[in-house]
Amino acid sequence: MSDPSPATPVRVGVVGGGQLALMMGEAARELPLSLTVLAARDDDPAVRVADAVLVGSARDPEALADLARRVDVVTLDHELVDLDALAAVESSGTPVRPGAAAVRFAADKAHQRQVLGRSGLPLPRFVVVEGTRDPALSAFLAAEGGRVVVKAATGGYDGRGVYFPTSRDGALEVVAGLTGPVVVEERLALRGEAAQLVVRGVDGAHVAYPLVSTFQAEGTCIEVDFPALGVGAAEAAEAATLAERIADIVGAVGVLAVELFWTDRGWLVNEIALRPHNTGHWTIEGARTSQFANHLRAVAGLPLGPTDASARHVVMVNVLGGDEPHEPPASRPGLAVHDYAKAWRPGRKIGHVTATGAHQAATRVAAWEAARAWGSREEEPWHSSPS
Repeated sequence: MSDPSPATPVRVGVVGGGQLALMMGEAARELPLSLTVLAARDDDPAVRVADAVLVGSARDPEALADLARRVDVVTLDHELVDLDALAAVESSGTPVRPGAAAVRFAADKAHQRQVLGRSGLPLPRFVVVEGTRDPALSAFLAAEGGRVVVKAATGGYDGRGVYFPTSRDGALEVVAGLTGPVVVEERLALRGEAAQLVVRGVDGAHVAYPLVSTFQAEGTCIEVDFPALGVGAAEAAEAATLAERIADIVGAVGVLAVELFWTDRGWLVNEIALRPHNTGHWTIEGARTSQFANHLRAVAGLPLGPTDASARHVVMVNVLGGDEPHEPPASRPGLAVHDYAKAWRPGRKIGHVTATGAHQAATRVAAWEAARAWGSREEEPWHSSPS
């Protein structure tokens, strides 16, 4: 049975022209909608796949208003936006999905922590402070022995704005160098990290993707594994329920990604994002409906697609530019190569590779061989394979 489709294509506007908008554009080709992108530059990755392009800043109220006048609904490829300008677009009558109030949870870590904490969600111990003279900071540092994680409340991504001081004096120095609210959290002993993606429609209905394991280097995700390694069915179900609860609390429409810590206290929420997420790239080849297609379906008011896996094992590896540029390897059966068409520079995320297969170890080897052939600077993280 085919999905009911609108009589005319839904015009979707995307704020941002990066790799997420690029992959939305690729997914849009199979859907009854058109894509207009507000890109920062005329050579941004999504420009080559969009139906129409505006060039302007995501923080410019006039550029956002111009985008809104041309489309039926607005969504985002990143949360580095002016929330007041986004709210003004909503007030003008063009739906923004997710809306400014929801996006604030991703754009403002202090707001996120405080609201989720009041809602009883499992979080690391934390305190929100403004400056080193805040008495709550002294008490928290004393209780944690000075070993904490310090996060700028706004502006950080891919590990930027996150600091790991090893002493009380070091923590005070980091806080002193930041402006505005600062989140200070306990330093956790982790058993593992995972990501749970759910999609929430305009009617509040959810679909959840399978849980995946994630591996980081210097604050950046470098590998994602499906199925999640060493996680039982009960723990996976708990993660999905947790993410759906968060989606309802924040009022998400579209993809909600929840980065999770696995600890001796169970799951703890690390970060959330209200857009397609790096930890969901594996779904392009590894699930029946990709996160990009389902995000567009949700924001356009179309029925959500099935999220079950279409391969036994999937490994996605991010490719970060090495010391010199390399040509990407060719895709082949069981290996997909995604080139973001970004100018190369050392450390920049220039693409990703996804391998699918019948055995986890062999699938992982294929993914990392392709990443190394592309010249990725990252070394594969050590982890044991499931038996």
